[in-house]
Amino acid sequence: MSTTHFGFQSVDENDKARHVRGVFDSVASKYDLMNDLMSAGLHRTWKAYTVLVADIREGHQVLDIAGGTGDLAMAFAKKVGATGRVVHTDINEAMLRTGRDRLLDAGVVLPTMVCDAEKLPFADAAFDRVSVAFGLRNMTHKDVALAEMCRVLKPGGKLLVLEFSKVAQPLEKVYDWYSFKVLPQLGKLVAGDDASYRYLAESIRMHPGQKELKAMMQTAGFGHVDYHNLTGGMVALHVGIKC
Repeated sequence: MSTTHFGFQSVDENDKARHVRGVFDSVASKYDLMNDLMSAGLHRTWKAYTVLVADIREGHQVLDIAGGTGDLAMAFAKKVGATGRVVHTDINEAMLRTGRDRLLDAGVVLPTMVCDAEKLPFADAAFDRVSVAFGLRNMTHKDVALAEMCRVLKPGGKLLVLEFSKVAQPLEKVYDWYSFKVLPQLGKLVAGDDASYRYLAESIRMHPGQKELKAMMQTAGFGHVDYHNLTGGMVALHVGIKC
């Protein structure tokens, strides 16, 4: 039996997706509110920076992976114009349904589909931009998912990975205290679920750091990879260009 991590636990790698689905089924209805509370609204700034760096033009074809409640998809839709397209995807149906409803309420109609980032149902070189925000760390085989993202990008296309990362050393102690003491209690109070937010803190610690993820993206086929530390490295935006 091959195992992988689910937070600090070891689980059968065939079961990880099911465990992750359970987490996001539980938190979907409170996801946006909890993002605002646990990041003090900073997640909006991180995503706005991602949209800026994406440099999306009218007519671009964009794939938003692990798109959840649709923050990035909505911002991208404003950039691609009538001749472009944004495809909003997530492996979790509850999150995707929440995002689709939110997009429709805002008058934004996008192709929306449940799909697994490790087996993307799209042709080679189909997209100008691919994004994944706060979703890569939950994937069982990150290397496979990154290779798939590279495959569906056009040559010269850009992958944007926004993810929690390795925080600067002077901030580690206070960040650990917040992550393992405050965050689960906040989840229990607001979402009625402390376990899912404990998993969130654990999954961040198990995710590759900035340099490790850069190397993984290069191995997956990206010719140029750079990263931008945000909020002291709490979050990093990795940008890969397909040759």
